[in-house]
Amino acid sequence: MCGIAGVMTSNGMAPPFAMLDRMEQAIAHRGPDGSGRLLRGDVALLQLRLAIVDLETGDQPLFGVSADPDSGVALIANGEIYNNPDLRRAMAQTAFRTRSDCEPPVFLYEQQGVGFADSLRGMYAIAIHDPGQGRLVLARDPFGIKPLYYAETEELFAFASEPQALLAAGLGEAEPDLMRARELLQLKFTTGAETIFPGIRRVQPGETIVVERGRIVSRHRATALPPGPPRRPEADAVARLDGVLLESVAVHLQSDVPYGLFLSGGVDSAALLSLMTRVGGRVRALTCGWEGGEGIDETAEALCLAQAQGAECVRIEMGADDFWRFAPQIAACIDDPTADAAVLPSWMLGREAAASGLKVTLCGEGGDELFGGYARYRKRRAPLRWITRPPRSGGVFGAALAAEGWRDGLARAERAAEPALSPIQQAQWVDCQEWLPNDLLTKLDRTLMVHGVEGRTPFLDPLVADFAFGLADRQKAGFRYGKLLLRAWLAGAFPQAGAWARKKGFKPPVGAWIAARGGALAELVAAQPGVAALVPRAVVTGAIENAGTDSQPAWSLLFYALWHSHHVLGIDSSGDIAAVLEAARA
Repeated sequence: MCGIAGVMTSNGMAPPFAMLDRMEQAIAHRGPDGSGRLLRGDVALLQLRLAIVDLETGDQPLFGVSADPDSGVALIANGEIYNNPDLRRAMAQTAFRTRSDCEPPVFLYEQQGVGFADSLRGMYAIAIHDPGQGRLVLARDPFGIKPLYYAETEELFAFASEPQALLAAGLGEAEPDLMRARELLQLKFTTGAETIFPGIRRVQPGETIVVERGRIVSRHRATALPPGPPRRPEADAVARLDGVLLESVAVHLQSDVPYGLFLSGGVDSAALLSLMTRVGGRVRALTCGWEGGEGIDETAEALCLAQAQGAECVRIEMGADDFWRFAPQIAACIDDPTADAAVLPSWMLGREAAASGLKVTLCGEGGDELFGGYARYRKRRAPLRWITRPPRSGGVFGAALAAEGWRDGLARAERAAEPALSPIQQAQWVDCQEWLPNDLLTKLDRTLMVHGVEGRTPFLDPLVADFAFGLADRQKAGFRYGKLLLRAWLAGAFPQAGAWARKKGFKPPVGAWIAARGGALAELVAAQPGVAALVPRAVVTGAIENAGTDSQPAWSLLFYALWHSHHVLGIDSSGDIAAVLEAARA
């Protein structure tokens, strides 16, 4: 797990060395264990390493058949290739030089060309330089678990793991696109390839891009989900699910460093706890609760689950003081913004994992999207789908925020969904295209990598997706519950987990924290230049006043104010909320 960056010039000249230095400084947190560079001709590659597998010989760049740094095919990667053992067995005649899981892809590229990523099972953002063909190839995993961004100018093509590296290199525009900012406020994330920074784009999940002489010459995209409508209900589905999940967790536990689990007390993390215990024995888990949170967080349930499985579980707590102190730092780490309040506990858990010596944690992202956990999926069942609006039709602020066109990106994704899919599958497909990579996985990547911790997501695995997405709708969502098959499996595999209990959620009491500072905070948020350019003062005041009953509008505005203060105005994020917003107003 790492950070990567690189440049290819359009005139054949060597890339500016100082540009690579600035990119490295911007993403240094992603690779505390070492760095590697390759400078040749019109291309420069940079990799910053977080060592997880092959600690001794896994430094990058990695080379193919020829290890000549001047002429060999070279690879840098941010990721984990879980079918590395299978690939090595299938390529038994290959003269591998390391045990790195990222070494087989460079040989696959030499054998299969730009379609090499079709053979990979894992999470990855990969860059390959092929000097013989004069091309640079970028590939991102189909779910978009690992991030990758790029910028094109007349002079060059550049890529990096985070937008802030490209901005530091003088590429793109730090001033946000206002339409994208409105989309962020209404949806909590932004959609599609365009980021909030004009000139900086995302490599889309599953996309492979070929660059020659600093210009994109071709691209193709693989989907994470299998095609076709749902299958008929299967009598042995619970037994089959057990085998699929157990195998996925087993491959996701491949590591040469200590690993753990983020345990919330809900269905997804309880499932992972049970499976990890079966595969690897005693589990180290972390759970996050709220100050005075008895009855509103799930840490009591999480501790009971850990005890039932013989796991070690540490409870950490986030209180109002932590919120006021750390929220600016949390907003600063999420350069591709998401106004999801779950960034707060995720950052706290990442910090604790690093302090506890855990470099890898398993996380439950993807369970809802693949197995049908959200209420919006239940509403897609007949007859509800004929009397309810499409998901996210109203927006966080509704008509209170004049933001015409804010839903256009989501609507494009809805139109692109395969017509043969069921209504529930179509909603799942849109979530996997947009919500999952641009909100949940962005949150997970940034809040953990800023602490040098890798998050792994066993539910977001191609074998799990092939099984789960094709399930019959009635095995996913009922009128009362979602994730019906997963719950049925958990009830048998781990009865103490309370598979049919109502979930309290992982949302911090951010509304109460904001409401406690009411009018003074409203004045600071309304006066912040980024917010003032988008939102009428009366809307800001109303959102802060109502934070205790409806927290998301208030948090969206506060998050955007902190994010804009750091990433646009350049204000140091080490102060508390009031200090940062006072500096923005000055």
